[in-house]
Amino acid sequence: MSALEKAGSVQTRKTYARHGVPEPMFGVSFATLKTLYKRIRVDHELAQALWSTGNFDARNLAVKIADPASISSRELDRWAATPTARMCGGYVAHLADESPHGCAKADKWLAASDDATQSAVWNLVVSMAKINESTEDSWFAERLVHIEKAIHSAPNTHRYLMNNALIAIGGRNASLCKSAAAAAKRIGTVEVDHGDTDCKTPVCRGIHRRELGARESQGLRNSRRSRAFSRVDADAVLGDLGDAGARLMKCTQGLAPSGPLRTTCPCGRPRQSAVLLAVLG
Repeated sequence: MSALEKAGSVQTRKTYARHGVPEPMFGVSFATLKTLYKRIRVDHELAQALWSTGNFDARNLAVKIADPASISSRELDRWAATPTARMCGGYVAHLADESPHGCAKADKWLAASDDATQSAVWNLVVSMAKINESTEDSWFAERLVHIEKAIHSAPNTHRYLMNNALIAIGGRNASLCKSAAAAAKRIGTVEVDHGDTDCKTPVCRGIHRRELGARESQGLRNSRRSRAFSRVDADAVLGDLGDAGARLMKCTQGLAPSGPLRTTCPCGRPRQSAVLLAVLG
């Protein structure tokens, strides 16, 4: 805690406050957190101690050094139910997805009524769409139906996260791409108030050939990338959908990067999806 306090700055506290970060906090930059993570790596007991302080920066470090294999189901529930800033809301979700409890947490959290857990579950849907190979397409199709029905009446933050989930599901494979594009066409523009920040709402746009090529070139690096649909399949899907296809998957904010997909998040934590870049803005 002393190291975190020493690393904090007034300017970073101001920036975090504009993004909705609650007190108490020191205002530690992500660059410093990355350095601390590289020094600590995985230490679940330390992560638990840091989380228990209630300090934003301590919790921000905690979710980076926590061990997905050691975290309990109840602990994930507690962490997910803790309000936090949207820019860091994806960390607990990614931790859940990497744990043995990911799928069970998704189903449970979807039925939750509190705002924090509802935010966590849509971040979890994004993560699962990107890196979880065991979940059937039918489960994601149900999420598309949910998003289409609820997105415009959902709270501000939930609209943003549902929109991210729509994009992530559309990037899973050709079949879901077509379903997501059709849903995006029916949904139309998603309005999100980002307050006094430079954050923007991703718009569903077409996956350009260069992004598909990048995904295909990375296909052998892990099983998720091997599921990336072929250029022929994508051309057929997007061509049939016309304008709707042109709306699917904006290639910004890390959701469909034009370069190689990342295997570390911006803080340096391994194994997490590139989707986290969208959460961090």
